[in-house]
Amino acid sequence: MHIAIGSDHSGVSLKSLLREYLTDRGHQVQDVGTSTSDPVDYPDFAEAVGLAVLEGVTDRGILICGSGIGASVAANKLPGIRAGLCHDTYSAHQGVEHDNMNVLVLGARVIGPEMACELVSSFVRAEFTNEDRHLRRLAKLMTIERRYGVKNPPIPERKA
Repeated sequence: MHIAIGSDHSGVSLKSLLREYLTDRGHQVQDVGTSTSDPVDYPDFAEAVGLAVLEGVTDRGILICGSGIGASVAANKLPGIRAGLCHDTYSAHQGVEHDNMNVLVLGARVIGPEMACELVSSFVRAEFTNEDRHLRRLAKLMTIERRYGVKNPPIPERKA
């Protein structure tokens, strides 16, 4: 899988660890920054990860900030991004399976490195089920996006 990964300054160390973790398991990782602990703004990296996913450059994204909250809010401003802040493996895989979550958000000051690796593993192994009830709910989300000014949000295709 090809994965975009980005963080603000508080997530640089965890991002580095996760980049190596993913690469060691055969995934292609596109690091969109930041690379130092100098203060930066998380919305810039949320946008970079989201655009990589939306433009099809990567299959999914991982985003890290201190708590994960700001990065999650920022990523979800991009139409078609379904970012979920996860602290447990159930949410990390079920978010993909039921909600077609395409960006995993982590709080570097909230979880440790081992839990982060478990969350990433659950996230990348999961696949959207394409069940009718989930497709119906995603269609409603996209209707909301359109209702509030988004012209053409991407609609997940039903797999055979």
